[in-house]
Amino acid sequence: MGIHDFDCIVVGAGHAGIEAAHAAARIGARTCLLTLSRATIAKMSCNPAIGGLAKGQIVREVDALGGLMGLATDATGIQFRLLNRSKGPAVQSPRAQADKYRYQDFMQARLEETPNLTIVEAMASDVLTQNEQVCGVRCNNGRMLSAPAVILTTGTFLRGLMHLGAEQFPGGRLGEPAAYELSLSLARIGLELRRLKTGTPVRLDASTVDLDKLETQHGDPEPVPFSFLTDRIDRPQTPCWITYTNGQIHQLIRDNLSRAPLYTGQITSVGPRYCPSIETKITRFADKDRHQVFLEPEDEARTTIYCNGISTSLPRDVQEQMLRLLPGTERARIVHYAYAIEYDYCPPVQLQSSLETRKIAGLFLAGQINGTSGYEEAAGQGIVAGINAARKLQGQDPLVLGRDQAYIGVLIDDLLTKGIDEPYRMFTSRAEHRLALRSDNADRRLTPTGRSVGLVEEMRWARFQRKLAAIEGLRQYLRSTRSEGASLWDLLRRPD
Repeated sequence: MGIHDFDCIVVGAGHAGIEAAHAAARIGARTCLLTLSRATIAKMSCNPAIGGLAKGQIVREVDALGGLMGLATDATGIQFRLLNRSKGPAVQSPRAQADKYRYQDFMQARLEETPNLTIVEAMASDVLTQNEQVCGVRCNNGRMLSAPAVILTTGTFLRGLMHLGAEQFPGGRLGEPAAYELSLSLARIGLELRRLKTGTPVRLDASTVDLDKLETQHGDPEPVPFSFLTDRIDRPQTPCWITYTNGQIHQLIRDNLSRAPLYTGQITSVGPRYCPSIETKITRFADKDRHQVFLEPEDEARTTIYCNGISTSLPRDVQEQMLRLLPGTERARIVHYAYAIEYDYCPPVQLQSSLETRKIAGLFLAGQINGTSGYEEAAGQGIVAGINAARKLQGQDPLVLGRDQAYIGVLIDDLLTKGIDEPYRMFTSRAEHRLALRSDNADRRLTPTGRSVGLVEEMRWARFQRKLAAIEGLRQYLRSTRSEGASLWDLLRRPD
């Protein structure tokens, strides 16, 4: 191949990497998506759900810019709910359970058909630089790929170390190797690295769970789509189920804290405050006699169940005893044990507002490598990094979203100006302009921006223009129609 094999290389094909690679390629950059395996593209390592409070707004924003996450969720969701429906529209947020296997299939198919995008199966081991300018990556198989822009979306793979009781084993996630050499490479080129921790709960064989004795949580009868391109969702929905921990479980956990890596000193990194492990809940909220656990199907066929609310790194035997005491799971078979994972991240104060590093020109970071937590936060950073890598190659100014323009703007600004000391999660309370950053107006806020950077295609743009015309037509009708001496427009503006 030539001097530059690609214009842009994206390392990692999780939720940040997908959006980054798709955006850069769609804008016109010859893009390489580097992944360990095609089979793990878009893998949902934790909860098979998209959206939620503030997170749903981010998904809508990614969609409005021309991204994929909203479309994938609409196509593969098995339960849809609009959260905070009883409150005002500013804090209403869509959330969906997804079939995690179909979600991967959808994303893989969309990436395969994206022009200018090449998927390469390999592990990046070294970021190549020359005179503080990135020039490519070296793979662990010895292959060198050159490009003037590189986007790292490495998730939990940088020196990932998993904990299951006293057991410790390296890995980026269950069954996949950690990226040790890449961490060392980042340190060599001058980036500061620190450690964070996250965890995931047990997965169960759904056929062995007694769901009949549990409270059922149904989706909305009229699902609200994530993508502005989706008119309606009329597939049958799958319920979730709710159970609760009890005093016996709490005592079991207290009796085994001496075997919990979080309390023995085996784990030294900080985890997400708002998604604590069950052992942390039991100790931090000792006055609570029970904690809610959501049993969420991971696929439409209900083959496995994700136990949302009891993430842990306690030993296998304790996890088994815990399930014997949890209503509904007394006879459940464990498919995957819960575990915690520590990993390297780059403190995000080392970034510019474009998500390009200050130290190395052309090197962009997005997702958990910046200290964030969550698929949606990763996707929001990924699409911005992909856009800005492509714009840098074109000699254009970077896209910088304001705090008054998007939750993605709030997210990136917080990372750059405040830094983090724990995994960052988005909340509506972080956005001072949240009344204007509704999930239902993300297209009016961001689709013109997506169009201007070359990511919004003709079909989406035409649909958006028709929506604006319909809104303006209704406004004109309200202004021109009078009742009781005033226009309907003025009457609607009155507080009473």
